[in-house]
Formats: sequence, C-alpha cells, structure tokens
Amino acid sequence: MFKRLFDILFSFIGLAVLFPLIVLIGLLVKQGSCGPVFYRGLRIGKSARPFKMYKFRTMAANADKIGGSSTANDDVRITKVGRVLRKYKLDELPQLINVFKGEMSFVGPRPEVPYYVGMFNGEEKAILSVKPGITDWASLWNSNEGVILAGSSDPEKTYMEKIRPEKIRLQLKYVRERTFKADLRIVFQTVTKLFQR
Repeated sequence: MFKRLFDILFSFIGLAVLFPLIVLIGLLVKQGSCGPVFYRGLRIGKSARPFKMYKFRTMAANADKIGGSSTANDDVRITKVGRVLRKYKLDELPQLINVFKGEMSFVGPRPEVPYYVGMFNGEEKAILSVKPGITDWASLWNSNEGVILAGSSDPEKTYMEKIRPEKIRLQLKYVRERTFKADLRIVFQTVTKLFQR
C-alpha cells in the first residue's frame, strides 16, 4: 500500500515538473521523423495482464514490422533524435504515465514482450507476481543493452545468450528479496547512474 502511494505521489510530481521537457521532446520527435510521438509497446504485467507501455518513439514508424524487439545501438531503425533520447534514457519518461495508472511501479522487473514471457519456465513465472517497473537490479546491471547488442549479426540470439540469463536471475532476486528500503536504494542508484551519463 505504501509503495503504491509512493508511486502515485512521485509519478504525479514527476509528470508535473517535467511537463515542459516532455512537450519539448515530443516536438523534437515529431520534427525529426514521420510518425506518432509515443511508442505504445505491448508488454506483460503483473498476473500476466497485457498493457501498453509508453515511450517516446525513437525509431522509424512501423519499426516493429521490419525488425525484432532487441535493439542494438547501431540499429538503422533508430532516428537521430532517438539516439540522444536513448543515450540519456529520456525515451523512458512517458512511463511515469504507466506508473500513475498503476500498470507499473517505479521499481520492479522490466516488463517484457509476450514472446519472451512465453519462454518463462515455472520458476521464472514468479517475475509476474509483482508489478513491472521502470528500474530494478537487472536495469542497474545492464543499463544499456544496446551497447552489448551493437555489431551483432543476430541481436535476438545475442540477447538470449548474453543478457537474458543474468537479467532473469536478477529479476528473481528482486522478487524474492524485495523491500521498500531496497526499492529506495535502487531508485537512488538509478538516478546516480543517469547523472553519470
């Protein structure tokens, strides 16, 4: 209950304070390439409920129809504005809307696309017992997976081999050991990492 109050309060404050920046980014996205300002990707949330996760669009319109869900930093589908937004994680700002609506939390396992959730084994399905979040231990471990995927001839395969196993391990660690105090540590470390960029 306290975590939900925290999410509502700080997502509202974040949206209010960052509103001018959100409008500016929206204008830059629209000016930079044709297509919608927001990307609404289908993700799987708590209790396997699907929802649309908001991001600023950083790729060419209909990019999901011409490539996979794993995106390397050198992916040709990424727009010029998109590269900057991805580097500083500004494309994630609209997820404050998901947090305010209760579909996500500030802290929790990153929500996955249905394809990867369909691969969960019995133990891994525990990840769906909590709300997905903007950040968690796995996000801190690998804050820019596009760097790992860059140069790969098969980003999906590289993701499965080099990223997914450790990501799942850390997400399960979060589910088993979660506390509000740990959430605050994760938020603090995430903010620190963003400023170091």
